[in-house]
This record gives sequence, C-alpha cells and structure tokens, in this order.
Amino acid sequence: QVQLVESGGGLAQAGGSLRLSCAASGPGHIFSRYAMGWFRQAPGKGRDFVAGIRWSGGTYYSDSVKGRFTISRDNVKKTVYLQMNSLQPEDTAIYYCATDLEAYREPPYFGSWGQGTQVTVSS
Repeated sequence: QVQLVESGGGLAQAGGSLRLSCAASGPGHIFSRYAMGWFRQAPGKGRDFVAGIRWSGGTYYSDSVKGRFTISRDNVKKTVYLQMNSLQPEDTAIYYCATDLEAYREPPYFGSWGQGTQVTVSS
C-alpha cells in the first residue's frame, strides 16, 4: 500500500503560477521504480490525465497543458511536482497525484490516487 499526499493547491489569477507537490510513502513502494502522474477533475466531469513522468524520467502531457505545466520528480524525497504556469480559469479542478502499481512499467497504467488538492483560477 502507498499513501499519496498532495499539497500546494490554492487560488491564482489567470496568468499566475502554482506548484503542486505529492509526497509518496509506503514500505512496499520503492518510489524510483514507479511511474507517477497528475490527473484533474473539474465539477461535473470525469478524471482527466494532465501529466505523467515515467520511472526512467521521460515526461508527457495532455495537449491542454503542454507548454504551460512541467512535471518532475525527486527520487530521494519521494516527491513528484507539477509546476503550473500561465494558469487559466479552465485549469480549475481538483488535482490528484497518481502512481502506477507495477514497477518499471512503460507505458504506465495508474492505479492509485491521493486525496486531491483544489486549484482555483480566476479571470
């Protein structure tokens, strides 16, 4: 079992920036071996993919955030980050950190999520 705890959400104005963090813990989860990702869910909508980072470090993004968001990871701190720049109102959502449940899998298949952190962007 792995615990994922997101932080860093809050209020921002259009054009602003936020940095989300997700700390992973659990004895059965060797962080560096697993792909990590970020998803988001707006009111009345399903959970959508935002960004992913493979265990080997490669990154990939939804077209809606490419060029504005950057995902990164620190394998020593067991933390994944999402730097969000040029925020727009349509980015308003609950953001969830996710992990793959199988080590070294590529492409990833995410199977566990944290509790989420709210991001609200005003115009």
